[in-house]
Amino acid sequence: MTARRRALVSVSDKSNLLEFVKGLTHLNFEIVSTGGTAQYLRDGGVIVTDIDSVTGFPEILGGRVKTLHPKIHGGLLGIRKDSSHQQQMKEKEICAIDLLVVNLYPFQETAVKPGVRFEEVIEQIDIGGPAMIRSAAKNFGDVAVVVDNRDYAGVLKELEEGDSTLSNDSRFRLAKKAFNLTSQYDAAIATYLSRFDIFNNSFKTESSVFPRNLNIILEKVTDLRYGENPHQQSAFYLERSLKHNLLPNCNQIQGKELSFNNLLDLNSAYQTLAEFDTFCAVIIKHNNPCGVGISKLSLSQAYRRARDCDPVSAFGSVLGFNRKVDIETAKEIATTFIEAVIAPHYSVDALQCLGKKKNLRLLKYFDSDLNSCQWEYKWVEGGLLVQEIDREQDHSNTWQVATERSPSTAEWESLKLSWKVVKHVKSNAIIYTNAHQTIGIGAGQMSRVDSVKLAITKAQQSLQDCVMASDAFFPFRDGIDVAADAGIRAVIQPGGSVRDDEVIQAANEKKMAMVLTGKRHFRH
Repeated sequence: MTARRRALVSVSDKSNLLEFVKGLTHLNFEIVSTGGTAQYLRDGGVIVTDIDSVTGFPEILGGRVKTLHPKIHGGLLGIRKDSSHQQQMKEKEICAIDLLVVNLYPFQETAVKPGVRFEEVIEQIDIGGPAMIRSAAKNFGDVAVVVDNRDYAGVLKELEEGDSTLSNDSRFRLAKKAFNLTSQYDAAIATYLSRFDIFNNSFKTESSVFPRNLNIILEKVTDLRYGENPHQQSAFYLERSLKHNLLPNCNQIQGKELSFNNLLDLNSAYQTLAEFDTFCAVIIKHNNPCGVGISKLSLSQAYRRARDCDPVSAFGSVLGFNRKVDIETAKEIATTFIEAVIAPHYSVDALQCLGKKKNLRLLKYFDSDLNSCQWEYKWVEGGLLVQEIDREQDHSNTWQVATERSPSTAEWESLKLSWKVVKHVKSNAIIYTNAHQTIGIGAGQMSRVDSVKLAITKAQQSLQDCVMASDAFFPFRDGIDVAADAGIRAVIQPGGSVRDDEVIQAANEKKMAMVLTGKRHFRH
């Protein structure tokens, strides 16, 4: 029989633990454990050696000190092939620990609880756990460390097949995962603490919403075929500190591997969809909407309206839907070459229809808390720009009519639609819409009047009686003059130009209605 080996088990999250530990006992492991974990295992029928019978010292300070002892860290750090280590361990009666199973106090989960007190969060800073993990991971040549319950089954299987021993490769893989956990844990603590200052001997949140030190915790989802261009390597990471990770957790139902550009466009599609409660379809090309349609009747009608905005650009695009894709919508999709579709669900017959296009990527997204992702990052040479995501809802009751003529009821509906869409178009952004769909989109031009002109040339339908949205103010009246001559009857824009009076006067001369929102929506 294999010589008895020793496993130390001390976990906060006990998911799947009992089955794993019972498997270890069947392999002749002695189980050493602490406090609540030890009681949990005993209640499950496992014979457990208490930690204090190993250390000869009781747990103290309300459990703050229990594993911080030479007999624990000596057992984890002692090198088996080092005769001096073995001699010292023998002299000090330190038994080797072959397997460490640890996960950490739920610091991050506690920190985000509504109304949680600072002192409660501090108590969730684990000390003994990270110390043991680092000791075991440093000595991965002799000790295996398991910090993720998703690894239990695989570890147990390898132990069963390997005479109760893991391979060097497996121990090294587990050690890397362990150090990654402790680095993320410490980063989360440092980020949380950087939000506070001491004032009159009490801890107060700093006035800035941005911490003094920002640690972004990322985990690779997959390598991508290439980046924006074939000569650029790329990968996809999820942000571990978020409660919800929309795109990383999407279910890809069919189609080719997602590309870097696909993911950017899928993200833009979802963010635009989030503006609307009614049936909505969004068509994205090169990270810009090239068509948005809404309907009170059906998703297929919304999609046709979106596609009619710019049928040429819809070729090779990414589509987003905020309702289940039904067979009627699927048939419409199938008439055009599409790169990818993202939707909350697909009917069986829709999947059968779209399944004929084997390369078409179909993604199903799950409900996501938009507020879980509050910041967006833009890398620059040598640093990182961080800002709040432009997700705050604009309320029309704060808007001001600046012209002699007020918008009609129909124009108001069109203006609301155009204002929701324009914030998702690259600046300088100009949008023409009616109450149901975008009619023309001018994106990314260096002058605003050029965006006005571009949106006119892109329009496939008459602009007569449509409305215009501008993501920022008009610096001159020329954009108003050009739009009015094309048939635009109402305009929505932030205002704030030194020439607002001139721009408003131009609208009055053209018998247009103009609404000022007081809020800009640049998207660089």
